[in-house]
Amino acid sequence: MLPPEPPPLPALTRAEGDVVDAYLAVVDLLGRINPARAEHTYGGLRAAQALVARAAELRDALALMHQRGESEVHAPTLARALRVLDGERRAARVTLPPPTGA
Repeated sequence: MLPPEPPPLPALTRAEGDVVDAYLAVVDLLGRINPARAEHTYGGLRAAQALVARAAELRDALALMHQRGESEVHAPTLARALRVLDGERRAARVTLPPPTGA
């Protein structure tokens, strides 16, 4: 049996789509760097090195939106897009895990 079809992405401008993609890439890297969830230093080091480039991509996508006159962020629409792209699970890796036994 096939898994259910995910809901469609909301309509986004190209720049908004680039912001969402770059944001999730940054979140993924931060999750790999998170010392409360990491197992090895090398993976965190590689993620930290890549973070610089991904943060620049996010900056550039936001700058492009601003230059094109897209001065407002439509948070509910972008939140829907993030949820469709599994953003909640991906962002959870950035937080602290629940405490383990005392």
